Amino acid sequence: MKQSEKRLDELGIVGRGRSRHRPRDAEHLYGGKYPFIQTGDVKHSNLYITQYSQTYSEAGLAQSKLWKAGTLCITIAANIAETGILGIDACFPDSIIGFTPDPEKANVKFIKYLFDALLKKRYKLFTQGAAQDNLSQSKLLSIKFPVPDIKTQNKIADILSKYDDLIENNRRRIELLEESARLLYREWFVHLRFPGHEHSPIIDGIPEGWELKKIEDIADITMGQSPKSEYYNNEGLGLPFHQGVSDFSTRFPSTSKYCNKGSRYAEEGDILFSVRAPVGRINISLEKIVIGRGLAAIRSKCNQQNFLFYQLKNYFFREDMIGSGAIFASIRKDDLKKVELLTPSENLIQLFINQVTKIDKQIRTLYLQNQKLSQARDLLLPRLMNGEITV
Repeated sequence: MKQSEKRLDELGIVGRGRSRHRPRDAEHLYGGKYPFIQTGDVKHSNLYITQYSQTYSEAGLAQSKLWKAGTLCITIAANIAETGILGIDACFPDSIIGFTPDPEKANVKFIKYLFDALLKKRYKLFTQGAAQDNLSQSKLLSIKFPVPDIKTQNKIADILSKYDDLIENNRRRIELLEESARLLYREWFVHLRFPGHEHSPIIDGIPEGWELKKIEDIADITMGQSPKSEYYNNEGLGLPFHQGVSDFSTRFPSTSKYCNKGSRYAEEGDILFSVRAPVGRINISLEKIVIGRGLAAIRSKCNQQNFLFYQLKNYFFREDMIGSGAIFASIRKDDLKKVELLTPSENLIQLFINQVTKIDKQIRTLYLQNQKLSQARDLLLPRLMNGEITV
């Protein structure tokens, strides 16, 4: 297969996002009708970016730029070297590079797949060794990538995007399952329309048999402790390492870093709880992992782990005007232990667990299917590029 080495700006128009203020510094810029995509939104997209937690007002748009759907977003700070294609017109900050392809030179899906396969491996060569490295626009544009002709790009993109179609279908199913479980919890334990509520007396504002319980009485808490950086690696040596929410998704974290010498661990099924801003973000560990100082691992003392997951998720998540979802800037173990959760009767908890266990299993199965599909897609690209598989 004939290929040529090209820089990104030789294949289309490259520009940097614009934003001057954070929400807490300029509230008038936010809360309007214009989607404002952030690095986390790019990271958690699959192929197309359609979900976001923040919007710009007219004033916000005036100091930014509205990028067209079809723009490739490349993160250069925070979540570095993540990519996603805008599925909607949207603004984004200067931590994201926008690429608009020349249709005669580049297929935007192909460029995304190429970047996903190559960029993360290469960006470390261009960083400065700081605690949080950035990938500047100039560094990005200094990298050349092997690019075939546009017809070949189109064929490869069509093949690989079929995997993304399956992944997206599973993602939507997960979303519906998550919503059904969330609504069930709120219906029973927030709106108090649980089975038999018509015959349950209300005493001091809560149903009879319900009580406030401290987290320390119903769960064990392990606070994370970060190992020395010399024990970190990206080669899969040791156990997966997580120390914050950067790899969190709606339920299970992805792994981008490993650690071959840890001191604090979360076991499979443990609730991963963010103890630093944004406090209260929650995921579930799929396997034994090392946890750093930004996380705590929480496990039910009475085998009610999935109820505890929804209980904590409901308590700590709050919608506010900037979509941070955080109540506290940070939380210590002693403070977390003393948090009181409204806890229903044992019979009602077990009834809820019986209802959501099947949902939780389906979500896990679909998530693992998506991991396998993603891995298969990524392994296919080099075989298509080197001609091992003809297109």
